[in-house]
Amino acid sequence: MARIKDTSVEAVKNAAEILPLVEDYVRLRKAGGTYKGLCPFHQERTPSFTVSPARGTYKCFGCGEGGDAISFVTKLDSLDFVGAIEKLAQRFGVEIEYEEISPEADRERRRKEGLGKLLERATVFYERVLWDSEQGAFARAYLESRGLGEDVCRAFRLGYAPGGATLARGAQKEGFTRDDLLGTGLANSRGNDYFQRRLLFPLADARGNVRGFQARRLYDDDRLQAKYVNSPESDVFKKGDLLYGLDSARQPIAKEDRAVVVEGNTDVIALRQAGFMPVVASMGTALTAAQLRELKRLTNRLFLCFDSDAAGAEATLRGMELAVADPFGFDVQVVSLPKGTDPADDPKAFEAHLATPVSYPVHRVRLLHERARDKQSAFAAIRTFLASIQDSPERQDALRLAADLLDLPPETQAGLAPSRGSSRAGIVSPRLLDAGQRLERQALAGVAAHPALKPILTELGPEDFDSELHRRARAHLLGEEVADGELTPLLAELYALADAESIGVPTAKQLLLGLRERRLERELASATNGRVLQLQQALIRIRAEIRDLD
Repeated sequence: MARIKDTSVEAVKNAAEILPLVEDYVRLRKAGGTYKGLCPFHQERTPSFTVSPARGTYKCFGCGEGGDAISFVTKLDSLDFVGAIEKLAQRFGVEIEYEEISPEADRERRRKEGLGKLLERATVFYERVLWDSEQGAFARAYLESRGLGEDVCRAFRLGYAPGGATLARGAQKEGFTRDDLLGTGLANSRGNDYFQRRLLFPLADARGNVRGFQARRLYDDDRLQAKYVNSPESDVFKKGDLLYGLDSARQPIAKEDRAVVVEGNTDVIALRQAGFMPVVASMGTALTAAQLRELKRLTNRLFLCFDSDAAGAEATLRGMELAVADPFGFDVQVVSLPKGTDPADDPKAFEAHLATPVSYPVHRVRLLHERARDKQSAFAAIRTFLASIQDSPERQDALRLAADLLDLPPETQAGLAPSRGSSRAGIVSPRLLDAGQRLERQALAGVAAHPALKPILTELGPEDFDSELHRRARAHLLGEEVADGELTPLLAELYALADAESIGVPTAKQLLLGLRERRLERELASATNGRVLQLQQALIRIRAEIRDLD
């Protein structure tokens, strides 16, 4: 990154006025030679935040925050020093000069600056078409039908693309080149505008600089079938780096210490219109690492509220998994809406749903149970998940939900939720079992983990198990017996054993064949001469099958 010249830094400091800057964020009232308002850095009801225009400083006597214009935007917008200087320069009309860099780097910097100016000009053009032309009438009617007022739509700078080559021709008249239009995704290779007869949502970075657009289909005869089309990916626009509405939500997110992430742009606009501010949209995809890094600068609390359809559930899950893991470690809550609805349908009702979220562990357990093919696989999946997370009140809530969903008695919970880092918790040590019991238990664990092997277990009779409890477990796995207080702890142990010893299908088959081999060896030891040869041949076949599975 190019270094800003010291003279430019001084020019920004001299030009930056603390009062109009703070008033961009806070409503102030005059109090003598100072101005007072509610602090933007913490929640308060009585104003303790003071701005002194004469000194160019601010101070909160409630939380202790204070400083000048640079520290204000640095702290409030989570910017570094360079970012703060650039933001203030843009706000107060100061031209920044950079230290000399290589000609290639300087050309690249100037190119990107030019593309940024083109995207800004395009945004203004699309806005004007939407609000000031007959061509935008249908788009205006659509927004009205969605209950979105003009004020909030103007605040988000919505626009309309008229089609043809209208934008491209105008941009070239202003001195922008065809390469500039291609580089920003505003025109196609044939020279026509990329967006045609669509409602446009400008997509800005965290500083409010437009990087691209998302276009919504309005007409049935649109040549593109997709409801939403984005600007082409480029070095200027990367959808996965942006969160819709973040530039105007930074202050509310930091102040309320929470970020609500919804799926669609219109959800954000509708909620903002209803007065709900700390909300952004992932634009229909799972959260990315780049998006989470931006949010982490502002808060550690995420509320995810994606559509309740299958795609929305998958996006929620992928976003959760990334958000709770290192290096982010967010406190993630999931807000569930009635099927077929989204936040934009009823913003007021959304507040009620937001008040009753569920934690990530609880939501994950519910999903694992819903998606499992049977009770055994649900047990195994939930157990693996619970073993992977630290103990907490949320984990205990998830454990209770799992026990309820699986209809397990309390004594089984030790096998269902071992402590993290102890995957064998709840398992009887193999050293405490003799070789025969160990073989029986491992074979049963293999069938518990892989129900497709039940036909092989059926070929083994109760007499193939020495332990009466193992015989009952066999009957239960085959659907012949209901678990009770004595059998249930063993079943929990079997699922845990399969997971702890990674008993796959080939290994499980070997174990079941091992029980057959043991039966033949016992029969051979007491066989009369007439059956010896038959048993020996059967034993040779079984051992060959076992070797083939190695």
